[in-house]
Amino acid sequence: MEKLAATILVVDDDRDIVAAIAKLLELEGYSVVKAYDGIDALEKLAENDIQLILIDVMMPRMDGLSAIMKIRDKRNIPIIVLSAKSEDTDKILGLSMGADDYITKPYNPMELTARVRSSLRRYMQLGDIGSINKTDVIKIGGLELDKSAKQLTVDGEPVRLTATELKILELLMENAGRVFSAEDIYRRVWNEDAYAVENTVMVHIRHIREKIEIDPKEPRYLKVVWGIGYKIEKNKQTIS
Repeated sequence: MEKLAATILVVDDDRDIVAAIAKLLELEGYSVVKAYDGIDALEKLAENDIQLILIDVMMPRMDGLSAIMKIRDKRNIPIIVLSAKSEDTDKILGLSMGADDYITKPYNPMELTARVRSSLRRYMQLGDIGSINKTDVIKIGGLELDKSAKQLTVDGEPVRLTATELKILELLMENAGRVFSAEDIYRRVWNEDAYAVENTVMVHIRHIREKIEIDPKEPRYLKVVWGIGYKIEKNKQTIS
């Protein structure tokens, strides 16, 4: 399977876990930067060109969720939470704080590397950087998504989305009016088989709504079709 050159920041207060994950990722051809708490992670992120973060939750000085919130203020790079907490509520909390994915310990090495590849592909290949066309813009009402520049504007104002949120929105905008189930969205965006993914997709949908809707409770664009899935309302869609 295709591998993308990338530098990955691995954050965990257990140095043995960091060393094991680093070795695993280096065997896959990635460069690895190591950090051992949230503050250390923020410092390493500022000092290095990082394309993805693997981060634990429970750490001294600054926990993983607090670090994620600070990172999301400035960056949209993929963040995968790696935690011993496996309850759905813990996963939803991690996703709500801005994580793109969640892996529970003890992790399966093959699953971890597969999720890293999937997240990097969404981030590094979102929009065709090598496209001949300089513009690849989808417009629906006040939404304008420039796929090449990986930028969204709402009523002319730029809106910051994570790589996963952008990919979901791109899928829905390109297929305006079509309803996608949570499983369909997960398979197309995460490039993995979908099993019990409703909560994961729902959290990302909620984040997108909060960013693109004037009133998320009365959305103009991103609609829920109860019992079926999600869609972007078709409204004077143009692609330039």
